[in-house]
Amino acid sequence: MENAENIELKYPVEVAGQSYDKLSMRRSKIKDRLLVAKMKTASDEEKEIRLFANLCEVEPKVIEELDEADYSNLQKVYLGFFNSEGMSQKQ
Repeated sequence: MENAENIELKYPVEVAGQSYDKLSMRRSKIKDRLLVAKMKTASDEEKEIRLFANLCEVEPKVIEELDEADYSNLQKVYLGFFNSEGMSQKQ
């Protein structure tokens, strides 16, 4: 994916028979934020999971199954997109 960060998972997960050892998160667009804003009854955490799933082009269950360390890394990559230079996983 162009304008995306590849994220190696320290703790791979398996969901619906498919193994995930890395994810690719693309940059967020306004339409992504609008999608989660429409989730009126969802908690902030559920909205973030849905946003990350959308940006990584996986089902929300994949994000839900991540280890906390890997999820924290997703959050860092996402926030890094708001820096003018972007953020690499290696920083």
